[in-house]
Amino acid sequence: MAYAWEFFLTNLRRYVVTIDGVGIISDHDTSIDVAIARSNGAWSPPRAWHMYYIRHIGSNFLKRFKTPYLHKLVMNTGYSKTEQEYNKNYQRLKEWGEAYTQWCNVIGVERWVLAFDGGHRWGHMTTNLVECINYVLKGAHNLPVTAIVRSTFYRLNELFTRKSTDAYERLRNGFTYSKFTTKRVEESFRRAGNIVVNRFDRRNEMFEVREMQDGTIYTVNLAQRHCDCSHFQVERLLCHHMLACCANQRLDWQVYVHDVYKMSEICKVYKGEFVPMGDPSTWDRYEGAKVIANWTLRRATKGRPKSTRYLNEMDSRDMRGPRRCTICGREGHSRSRCPQCAGPSSVRSH
Repeated sequence: MAYAWEFFLTNLRRYVVTIDGVGIISDHDTSIDVAIARSNGAWSPPRAWHMYYIRHIGSNFLKRFKTPYLHKLVMNTGYSKTEQEYNKNYQRLKEWGEAYTQWCNVIGVERWVLAFDGGHRWGHMTTNLVECINYVLKGAHNLPVTAIVRSTFYRLNELFTRKSTDAYERLRNGFTYSKFTTKRVEESFRRAGNIVVNRFDRRNEMFEVREMQDGTIYTVNLAQRHCDCSHFQVERLLCHHMLACCANQRLDWQVYVHDVYKMSEICKVYKGEFVPMGDPSTWDRYEGAKVIANWTLRRATKGRPKSTRYLNEMDSRDMRGPRRCTICGREGHSRSRCPQCAGPSSVRSH
């Protein structure tokens, strides 16, 4: 398994991720760790930072200790944005037993806690970005190899073409930032109205802010892009404390937003375009090695392929019971297809 990951990561670094200073989020899996250790520094600092998927940390914790009542506390510990918040959750976990915190210590806080990742996650604690691509390729994994390649090619082409069109259209309409960024900034501006700001230097760099709702005090240093709440350090996106300081001194808040959130940068993601493959009869003749399939390893030709995955709590949707109608209480159909439900759908079913 480690060899397979080593092959994948080597080619990923060679052909896709060609820049340095990136973060890679993966499962907490020994084979992946071994493959990264063998990469000759290609996936190690300062070229890359390897971090773990928080839901798999929680899953591994449950598998090790069988304590579902501590699962949420472990997850909250990983999501801690400040060192103080982490220490509080860590101490609560330690009170349940030192074996739990010792297990967490082996992982290393920089691998799974937001407060110690140096901002390399950009706030991403899960692999949702990859899951989006998995959704696009849904249904292609049980096809023959040639069909998988063809399906992947055309589905990704459709995805990138659609995303590129949307991105360039938004840029032409005069929007500087993405929809996500615009929504977050608008929400932060609304929250900034309930903050008292005190300036501490003539250069408009050091501020102290106080939340009017609960009286909490935070220190903001605009020059160092730092706020005690740590939201800016985690996401590189202005928190409501920093926006309040900018509004108080009439400073341009856009100066403190990272370029990665700009539409001009997002358009670069989809700058590359797929090239039509054309008819196979026009392709150059292949002169390489011929691959012969081992027919003894062929799956059954009839019926649906049987899943070989071991389900855990993250597969709750797959582990739940059969579908049950909320009208008649019988299994095998939903209320929209219930024979007792009057309407066009029930008429068609008879």
